[in-house]
Amino acid sequence: MQLAFVLYKYFPFGGLQRDFMRIALECQQRGHQIRVYTLIWEGEVPPGFEVLVVPVKALSNHSRNEKMLKWMNADLAKRPVDRLVGFNKMAGLDVYYAADGCYEDKAQNLRHSMYRFWSRYKHFAEYERAVFARDAKTQILMISEVQQPLFIKHYQTPPERFHLLPPGISLDRRAPANAAEIRAQFRGEFMLEDHELLLVQIGSGFKTKGTDRTLKAIAALPGELKKRVRLMVIGQDDPKVFQLQSAALGLGERVQFLKGRSDIPRFLLGADLLIHPAYNENTGTVLLEALVAGLPVLVSAVCGYAHYIAEAEGGLVLDEPFEQDQLNRYLARMLEDDAARAAWGANGLRFAETADIYSMPQHAADVILAQESA
Repeated sequence: MQLAFVLYKYFPFGGLQRDFMRIALECQQRGHQIRVYTLIWEGEVPPGFEVLVVPVKALSNHSRNEKMLKWMNADLAKRPVDRLVGFNKMAGLDVYYAADGCYEDKAQNLRHSMYRFWSRYKHFAEYERAVFARDAKTQILMISEVQQPLFIKHYQTPPERFHLLPPGISLDRRAPANAAEIRAQFRGEFMLEDHELLLVQIGSGFKTKGTDRTLKAIAALPGELKKRVRLMVIGQDDPKVFQLQSAALGLGERVQFLKGRSDIPRFLLGADLLIHPAYNENTGTVLLEALVAGLPVLVSAVCGYAHYIAEAEGGLVLDEPFEQDQLNRYLARMLEDDAARAAWGANGLRFAETADIYSMPQHAADVILAQESA
């Protein structure tokens, strides 16, 4: 079959983008042709992919999105496909991969009532309704159970159109046999002393991921413990605001901001703790990546995959509603207790051997390639 995938932006280090790539490659490996529509493509194009960077511009994101959809539909009319798979919400999709939460629920509960008079709201609400409305035909790939009741509440979406996927953790995130050697090399490269404790926070969108909360928690550590701590924040974002916050908190060179990169497994093996106090997170793939690498995790409960950390006993999960004081206390506790960190890490490695957390691309391809969209 000829398959078309559409997403507004592709770059190699985004969670949604990595999921798209693995699903598309799985479909290609099954013998199908891959076409991609996007506004921005960063990185290499896989052999055999036809990537169309849609040549439209606009003053606002939603106007640009509308122009892109119009351009894509015109191209599809000339060159039809058997399936159209979207990673952003829009009309006309056969299958939608639900990486984002329910926009309508956020608009009603987290925004001022006047927000719903804005053209931005009308655009995104319309595009979401096109996917989830009761009489729509789009099949929906869900990566978290948390959001499904919200879509049903607002749109009365028939439950049979939802397909819950297992997580899709890359096998290269599992700790290899020479994990200790990789850790030693990594810590030597970054000049980490044996007594130093490395925290990593990984993910694009530093504000959403709670980087401000992390910096406050480090600043609140007891004096001697704080001197041993280093933090690396890794992701595609502008770190300026958080660099200023770090300086104001007196953290100095203890905090580094790094752009998104392809060698994340080295950081997971070289670190002592993954910290992820996100404000919101539909899933949180990096949580499971840390777990299977044997890296203890400290995470906020709003993350869709936080329950795996609790089930595996691979770290600590903060209560909801979030309290900075609890994060401060949990962080100090986890850094002070070497034996507990070792136990959490060992639990994660055991979890990695038995849990079904690797097969998301295969399950997604099964739905995409089904005979007919319902």
